[in-house]
Amino acid sequence: MRKAIIGGTGIYGLSNEVEQRTVETLYGAVECDLIRVGDQEIVFLARHGKGHSAPPHKINYRANMMALKQLEVKEIYATCAVGSMNPAFEPGDVVVINDFLDFTKSRVQTFYEGGETKVAHVEMTQPYCPNLIDRFKNAVSLTDLSYKGEAVYVCTEGPRFETAAEIRMYQKLGGDVVGMTNVPECVLAKELGMCYSALGIITNWCTGIEGVQIEGHVIDEAMGKNKESLTQLFIKLLTQGSSEVKCRCDQSLIIL
Repeated sequence: MRKAIIGGTGIYGLSNEVEQRTVETLYGAVECDLIRVGDQEIVFLARHGKGHSAPPHKINYRANMMALKQLEVKEIYATCAVGSMNPAFEPGDVVVINDFLDFTKSRVQTFYEGGETKVAHVEMTQPYCPNLIDRFKNAVSLTDLSYKGEAVYVCTEGPRFETAAEIRMYQKLGGDVVGMTNVPECVLAKELGMCYSALGIITNWCTGIEGVQIEGHVIDEAMGKNKESLTQLFIKLLTQGSSEVKCRCDQSLIIL
């Protein structure tokens, strides 16, 4: 059984000592890195590509997640660069994503499109694996990460940032942070029966919050502050034994 890390903006690799692997799927080819830590083999996948070549609305999410499935990955930790619309979460903080609001527009969100792939629905009571979340929360206090709690993630289409009016709407709907990539990634992971948890790295205030304009160097600074500690914590968690309490991540698919 392999485990995986998906790196978002600013996190494009883990180590120079890797085995590079190209995985061919029905949805396209995916480049991954494989590293061995003790007895555990960890797959690293750069969501946007190693050179950040794919914008959020053109990421091949189905290919990425199917590649991990073909590599027999069972558990995934992912990073997401996010803006904050919650005053309790400041740039540089880290949050656990516990639910989402989907405002994407043009993305294929399922492997099941009828015909040969049948028709299926995926149950979303717990979009993110509770066991992976608990393991992270139990371990994060031993790091230098500024962990601030759980957050509702608003996923927008991108690549533009959101307007101030949109952010006000998302706040009223219960959103805490906003990003452009976690949907359909987390949905596809559930369709494939993989345990998946996403951690948001707060890189900036959302448009209209704190009166600050979004700037690239601020995003880079926030990512640089956290990426090493976060990825090393992921490696530690993924090389530990799995939880004795069984989650239901592999029982979420309802095929009709």
